[in-house]
Amino acid sequence: MKLTVIGGGGVRSPLLAKSLARRAGELGITELVFMDTDAEKLRIYGGIARHVAGLLSPDLEMRLTGDAIEAVRDADYVITTIRVGGDHMRVRDERIALSRNVLGQETTGAAGVSFAMRSVPALAGYCELIREHAKPGAKVFNFTNPAGVVSQALRDMGYDFAYGVCDAPTGMLRTIAAMLGVDSSAISGECYGLNHLSFFSSVLLDGREILPELLADERTYRETDMRYFEPELARRRGTLLNEYLYYFYYRERAVENILRAGITRGEQIEEVNRHMTGELRGLDMDRNFDEALAIYNRWHGRRSNMYMANESGVRRTEPWKFDIYGADEGGYAGVALRYIEIERSGSTRSMILCAPNAGAIPGLADDDVVEVTCDVSKEGCAPHRFAEVDIEPGNLELIRRVKYYERLAARGIISRSEDDIVECLSMHPLVGSYSIAKDLAQHYIELNAEYWGR
Repeated sequence: MKLTVIGGGGVRSPLLAKSLARRAGELGITELVFMDTDAEKLRIYGGIARHVAGLLSPDLEMRLTGDAIEAVRDADYVITTIRVGGDHMRVRDERIALSRNVLGQETTGAAGVSFAMRSVPALAGYCELIREHAKPGAKVFNFTNPAGVVSQALRDMGYDFAYGVCDAPTGMLRTIAAMLGVDSSAISGECYGLNHLSFFSSVLLDGREILPELLADERTYRETDMRYFEPELARRRGTLLNEYLYYFYYRERAVENILRAGITRGEQIEEVNRHMTGELRGLDMDRNFDEALAIYNRWHGRRSNMYMANESGVRRTEPWKFDIYGADEGGYAGVALRYIEIERSGSTRSMILCAPNAGAIPGLADDDVVEVTCDVSKEGCAPHRFAEVDIEPGNLELIRRVKYYERLAARGIISRSEDDIVECLSMHPLVGSYSIAKDLAQHYIELNAEYWGR
């Protein structure tokens, strides 16, 4: 089996390689290809990734390439994780929004539509290559943000083999397992919503419902991804909340915290990546692997520990280290591997991913891409259905509003419609102003003219 990663020169490539290599033999992955358009970053981070894969799975054939056709030819599965325009374009996206006192977070905030203007055309190009050169029935797992808008756009363009994947929901279940001191396989849940805007209406421990206990347990708000929320908010909603809902429920606090800190998340990442890449640039990733790994650990650990800290004021206390041989929950690669495992097993099992609604959430169209618990089999993906009476009304209203934004953003990007971009931003809960939306749309269209075109 051949698995290809488009965006294999990203800084998270070593983590991805570890997850893939550890399970390569079990899942029948014999060929792994990391492709990137940035030759130097592919040499550095792809090189570290290749060395890691070699240590964990010596029989796995792993190659690095800058040739997209070579990368996807005869591939069974493709993971896409790209950042068109680089880190600095994210900085500009977020600063344009912040200058108007609007949250610029690139997946839930106004900057998401700008990032999607770059992501969607590039990913559509790769999907065309995959359709032409990959094996019949090949699946694409897209991690490129903003995953909600991107997944909707790719599906609207007819790429029904593409699934949006995020590790935030499974990450929530892992933190609950850690808090309870049980294996993560003992915890499962029913999730509904959108990417970075989802809710757990049920959490099971070995088949027993424990959601009420979790909502009442003070440890939940200290030791899990619920650390960003006040207990009364979650208890009123009757659900566990995706961590990115912080930006919706504490909008003004997030903007104030970012402005007070004087640095955005994009600027943090740009600085960390610049220093890390600079120190790694003169090294041979095989001959100097231990030195390269030490540099990677230091800088990526710093990046990880700053996650959502400026925006929320909540800092992670768990130390971060890339332990090649340590236990691995799979991270965002684990979600893709879960799908592959189920599909190839011939059985039907549940997992959380972004897929067409197909009646899962009331009030949404069947072709609206949502993030829900699904039954996956070799026949495809069937989302679990949620009755309207089982969804807290406030949760449902927010989902519908943001889905309206995602649907219009996808349509506007595909059709190059400035009117749709203005409308989607004006209706976005974190913008909510026609005049600001029009101003943002004009700046984002100008910023992305090279990538989006007219």
